[in-house]
Amino acid sequence: MTKIQKTNAEWRAELSPEQYHVLREKGTERPYDSGCGWPAFYAPASEDAIEEETDTSYGMSRTEVMCAQCGGHLGHVFPDGPRPTGIRYCINSAALRLEEE
Repeated sequence: MTKIQKTNAEWRAELSPEQYHVLREKGTERPYDSGCGWPAFYAPASEDAIEEETDTSYGMSRTEVMCAQCGGHLGHVFPDGPRPTGIRYCINSAALRLEEE
């Protein structure tokens, strides 16, 4: 997979302020009415789509999920998810491209 590398100015020009805050500054958006507060998934779309690393910010130890292609912060993964994996990928909707069915 080819890595995307852009300057902060290029990212700011391409993303909304909320998307930039979430993806480039490792921020979070306000919670939504989804049970946990953010869109959640039991598995990534594909294993090579994400990278994970330990995040010890805010006095917690969590697993951060980033886009494997651009390095953008997507959210965190927790071990309290639904079947079949028991894993909950809690992803900021600002990091998703949602399509209507």
